[in-house]
Amino acid sequence: MNLHAKGAVLAGVVIVAAIGLFFVFGHKAKANQEDPPSRPAAVALVQRRALSNSVTLSGEFRPFQEVDVHAKVAGYIRVIHVDVGDHVHRGQVLAVLEVPELKAELQGANASVRRSKDAVRRAKSDLQRAQSLHDAAHLNYSRLNEASATRPGIIAQQELDDALAKDKEGEAQISAYEAALSEAQNQLDVALASEKQYTALSDYTNIVAPFDGVVTKRYADTGALVQAGTSSSTQAMPVVRVAETDVCRLTVPVPESAVPEVHLGTSVQVHVQALNRSFEGKVARFADAVDPETRTMHTEVDVKNTGGKLVQGMYAEVSLVLATKDGTLTVPIQAVVRNGSEATVLVVNAQNRLEERRVELGLEGTRWVEVVSGLKENDRVLIGSRSEYRVGDRVEPKPIAENSEAES
Repeated sequence: MNLHAKGAVLAGVVIVAAIGLFFVFGHKAKANQEDPPSRPAAVALVQRRALSNSVTLSGEFRPFQEVDVHAKVAGYIRVIHVDVGDHVHRGQVLAVLEVPELKAELQGANASVRRSKDAVRRAKSDLQRAQSLHDAAHLNYSRLNEASATRPGIIAQQELDDALAKDKEGEAQISAYEAALSEAQNQLDVALASEKQYTALSDYTNIVAPFDGVVTKRYADTGALVQAGTSSSTQAMPVVRVAETDVCRLTVPVPESAVPEVHLGTSVQVHVQALNRSFEGKVARFADAVDPETRTMHTEVDVKNTGGKLVQGMYAEVSLVLATKDGTLTVPIQAVVRNGSEATVLVVNAQNRLEERRVELGLEGTRWVEVVSGLKENDRVLIGSRSEYRVGDRVEPKPIAENSEAES
């Protein structure tokens, strides 16, 4: 074989080897391209748990009741017993007014009552005397009349007429004294009413607490002149402001969508950020009407102010539970991708590959959502950044521990 032939054979061997290497490495490259190495992926198990749907609302505390205490009568403050922050009880005297002319009027009313009582006693005595005289005159006439009837002519007609006249006169006097007694009694009633009025006004010189509470504001000092707070037109200055703080009201606006789930007596959790504490409250009252401007319903939650920690004006958040379910199939909310009314999740199958599932959702909480269909218990769903993965990718599942307790 000459050198030319040997070169041709060598060239053919090189070409064949090159073709073989191309097929080998090309197949591996294709295989690598079709089956990339698996990547770690955070997954969560589809589990059954108690689920609740709640709405968090913010509100401001105010006293259960609060009033400005006014004076019923005008006068000078002789003494004031309380100041801001003092706790008072119902009926406790907060301040005393000095009203000299009222004292004189009460004394005059007392004197008028005494005078009227004396007049009633005199009228009763006069009536009793008139009744006695009439009884005697009537008895005398009856005897004379009986004797005249038994023995005609024995009694002179003139004497009989005089006895009858005295009897009639006695009846007239009784009627007159009865009228006088009635008038005296009426005068006594008027005097007693006047005395009662001035006694009541005199009692109003003691300004008392209307209920148990705390003094939140003091408007007047000793010696100040206060007007009678009987009419809004007088713009009378109040003496103090008293608030009942043993129970506080928390007013929250409930959105229209949650109105059907609001019920009297429902227990709610009230979190006060300023105190970093939660209190138990109850839905005590609501307007039962939606405000057309805000589309919310005025709702009040009563919270017991144990220890006096709650202060008027504090902000708080109320967690109002709208619906609850026990043992429902759930997935984390971050595992779900919504597109309009449709929802999908990525499920890691037995081969650790991702496949897309369409799911039907139900009750939604703060972290989990109910799965009505499309998944079964212990399915593994992808959570986290879904945009980094594609359907069919091989992954290395990394289970994430999820709290299975009910949401609050």
